[in-house]
Amino acid sequence: MIRFSIPLSLAISAIFPLVSVHAQPSSQAVRPLSELQQEFVDLRFGMFIHFNIPTYQPSDWADPEASPELFNPKRLDCNQWAEAALSAKMSYGCLTTKHHSGFCIWDTKTTDYGVMSSPYKHDVVKEYTDAFRAKGLKTMLYYSILDTHHKIRPGHITPAHIEMIKQQITELLTNYGEISALVIDGWDAPWSRISYDDVPFQEIYQLVKKLQPNCVVMDLNAAKYPPDALFYGDIKPYEQNAGQHISKETNRLPAMSCLPLNAAWFWEPSFPNDPVKDPEKLVKDNLVPFNDAYCNFMLNVSPNSDGLLDKNALAALKKIGSLWKPKRTESKLPPVAAPIISSNLAKNKPADSSWSDDMWIMDFANDDDFGTPWRSNPSVEKPWLEIDLGSGVEFNTITFFEPEHRIERYKLQVFADGAWKSIPMTPVEKQGRLTIHRFERMKGDKVRISIEKFSAPPAIAEFGVYNEPR
Repeated sequence: MIRFSIPLSLAISAIFPLVSVHAQPSSQAVRPLSELQQEFVDLRFGMFIHFNIPTYQPSDWADPEASPELFNPKRLDCNQWAEAALSAKMSYGCLTTKHHSGFCIWDTKTTDYGVMSSPYKHDVVKEYTDAFRAKGLKTMLYYSILDTHHKIRPGHITPAHIEMIKQQITELLTNYGEISALVIDGWDAPWSRISYDDVPFQEIYQLVKKLQPNCVVMDLNAAKYPPDALFYGDIKPYEQNAGQHISKETNRLPAMSCLPLNAAWFWEPSFPNDPVKDPEKLVKDNLVPFNDAYCNFMLNVSPNSDGLLDKNALAALKKIGSLWKPKRTESKLPPVAAPIISSNLAKNKPADSSWSDDMWIMDFANDDDFGTPWRSNPSVEKPWLEIDLGSGVEFNTITFFEPEHRIERYKLQVFADGAWKSIPMTPVEKQGRLTIHRFERMKGDKVRISIEKFSAPPAIAEFGVYNEPR
């Protein structure tokens, strides 16, 4: 069992110094994000591949001190996976390079907790990308921010950890050719409790775009944000096992929904004899309606401890391929506002407002919870909400999200140099119930929304202030 004998932050620092990652810019021609989003939706159907050290443990969440000696897929054959994907009419694969317990299945230079310290001693990410590309399939990668082995978890995160994450992502997006999407997990979720501030989302996002500008970024835990607009990712994700379900009738965003073919994400010894999900139902309830709703469907299959897909999984995939008749024309995405990727400068800052309705006071407007709004008292004719950002804070974007549309006319102001000043009101972007104002960067101490006309007493679930990159 591999353990650090010195503090982890020092161990990581010994591997690489605490300086910014000097990633080389990609030579790829940068394509518009709208084009990449449409391309992702048009891929329609792909294979999620959960294969990592949990494959050898009785749980999807492996023991963070599990020995690398456990990882020994004696018959691993990524060509079999690719052929199975083709049999189901899939167009891509997505492999778990590192799950929540921190075991890396590529030849990383950042840690010895990985496949090169195992009996297998081969780069699984390379074998996977080579095999899928040889069959004409696109390649995507999954990466977990939460890492319980290296203590990248709440209360323990250091600059060295952030540097390690950047180095690992740099390896994954430098050494394996074109990666169509990076699927991130273990970030800003109630169960991971690592916020986009603890590990700065904007820095990671911009690193990905520097390395591979045409790689779309998706954080599986961004489902806590409303389905009206994109926050912290280029694609809206829905993990069905976690109770996240896309609206097939109202979705207007580029989306992905994922589901395991078996009862769990990683392989378990009972899987060869347990029934898998019904192929006919998967096609009828997932593939067909999702593709009509701008949503790509990612079906997880679990290679076994030998590194092969079980016979019942192979049969199910082949059956799906015989049942599914993809449409010849793609669903054209409606216009989508650019994603919000920077930290919310208003989050949990001191708030003030005109008289609130009952318990729904001003602090609910910036508590990082889209389900708890500030509500104006019905008797207030000119409601207002104000957020104290601190001294001289830079920002260039303001958003507000309404539980339902009620606000018809309003003005935005910034308090700077001892006086209230107007913030430009145009252009304005409406994305469902979210209103977005983007303007030239300015500095201020407070921001205020003054509501001048409304159809019913207004409510704001979240008021956001951002300093977005331009």
